[in-house]
Formats: sequence, structure tokens, C-alpha cells
Amino acid sequence: MKYSKFLKIIAIFCIIWSCADKNKIEEEIARIPVEIGIERFDRVFADVTPENLTDVKSKYPFLFPEKYNDSIWIQKTKDTLQLEINREVEKKFSNFTNEKEELKSLLQHIKYYFPEVTVPRVITVTSNVDYQRKVILSDNLLIISLDTYLGSDHYFYSGIQGYLKDRFIRTQILPDVATIYARQLVEFPRNRTFLANMIYYGKEMYLKDLFLPDFEDSEKMAYKDDQFAWIEANEEEIWRYFIDRQLLYSTEADLLPRFLYPGPFSKFYLEEIDQEAPDRVGQYIGWKIVSSYMKNNNVSLRQLLLTDAETIFNASKYKPAR
Repeated sequence: MKYSKFLKIIAIFCIIWSCADKNKIEEEIARIPVEIGIERFDRVFADVTPENLTDVKSKYPFLFPEKYNDSIWIQKTKDTLQLEINREVEKKFSNFTNEKEELKSLLQHIKYYFPEVTVPRVITVTSNVDYQRKVILSDNLLIISLDTYLGSDHYFYSGIQGYLKDRFIRTQILPDVATIYARQLVEFPRNRTFLANMIYYGKEMYLKDLFLPDFEDSEKMAYKDDQFAWIEANEEEIWRYFIDRQLLYSTEADLLPRFLYPGPFSKFYLEEIDQEAPDRVGQYIGWKIVSSYMKNNNVSLRQLLLTDAETIFNASKYKPAR
């Protein structure tokens, strides 16, 4: 009994010490100088006229492909669909102050772990609901398509599958930006095994965890609360399924869309599970393995990114939550 109490005291002390360390890190991060501006090109384009088009193009040449002449752009400004998109975006995003502060915090966190990352030029646009490219990071430009974040029930998305439009919400902007940065830092796996691909996404999620400490885990995974609750409750069963069917070292191509890619659900081919399981359960398991590896091994973040999947798995001591 005395030994049990001693262990509890030690555990409480470790928790307090860990929280103190985290608070110290957050204080350091908050002091990192980051100046960020938001250029509302969506508004700029809404006000384009034949008279000011040349000036707008000179400021944003990368948004005006040369293959289109000026008459195309003027025509687009008058297009009824474009005018409707402009109105809906302005209604939803008349104020972008909160996102600006969140982006500043996100970039401070990224620069704490990767000082070489530069602060981008942030530009908001409309894209005719191009949900395949909601966020673009290229040549130190961060471009965010606001018309892909109007809310999952917005009528613009009526013909889009539910599992996709569930992520077309304002609170998903920052997790999507964090994902783009994480993908630029994590090398895509050369190994075609299911395990290698799980660890790839696990590294991505681990970075998002560091970059977005104030966000819920469900938001980082782009899950609804009930979806995340399901995957937490069924972690052991998911892992047993992977092990019993010897999937870890399989190179079957269909495992990736079944368990790692966006979809209406994860495909276990078990009717009672497929009706409840969210998509991308393999990403969640990969995240847990990577987190366990970092907890149980004294390695740096950069070492993690360079370490192969099998080494991470073997040294992770991962055990699913019961």
C-alpha cells in the first residue's frame, strides 16, 4: 500500500514537472518575433475594374496566368457565380483577426522547432470552391481559399460528398495550414509497406501536435467529436485487426485508401465496424506509434524525421490504449 502511494506521488510530481516544462517552452515560443500580414485578395479582386486591373496584376502576377487576356478577368469579375461567392465570403469572413493571431502563433511554433522556416506572404483568395487546393504553400506564399471554409452546410457544397464538406469549416483553416507545413518537413516514404505509410502520417500528425498545442486532437485529425471518441475507444481493436491480418509489412496498394486516405469511412470489410469507423484510422495509429517512440527514446525532432519506419516501430514500445 505504501509503495502504491509512493508511485502515485511520483506520477503527480512528473505531471507537474512536465507541465512546467511545457509552460516554459510556450513562453519561449511567444517571444519569437513574427510579423504577419493578411492580404485580402478576395476583396481586391471583387473591386477590380478595367482601370485598376493593370495595377492589381502587377502586385499579384502569380494569380493572373499569362495565357488569359485582360478581358477574361474583367468578365470574371462580373460573373454572377463569382459575385455570389464574393458576397458569401464577405459575410463569413468580414473579420479575419482571430485567424491572423492563430497564424502568428502557428508560425512562432513552427519557427521554434524549425528556425529556418521563413514567414510567408499570406493571401486570401476565392477559387470557385477548389477543395483539392484549399491551402497552397509555394515560393514563400501562403494562399488560403476562403470559399472552401464557409461551413459544411453551405449550399455551395450541396453536390459534394459529406466526408469532404464536413471539413469545409472555419476552424479547419489552421489545421490545414499546419498540415501543409508538416508535409514539407516530412519525407514521403520510399518503402511501400503499410507500416511505412502509417509512420509517415504519424510524423505529420506529431508535428501538427507540436504546432497546434491549443487545438483539440479531433481538430488536428479533422474529425467530428464523435468520430474521435470512436477511434479512441476502439484503438485496441483497430490495432488487433492490423496485427491479426499481418498488414504492417504488406505492400497491397488498397490498404492506403482503406485506412490512410480521406473517405466516407475506413474499410475493415466488417459491416458492424464500417458503419461506425471514421476514415484514416491508420493515420491515428501512426500518430500513436510516433508519439510513443518520442516518449520512450531520447531523440531530437530532426532525428525523428530522418528515422525509418521500422526503427521507429521497433523502439516505440507502442501499446494501444485499453
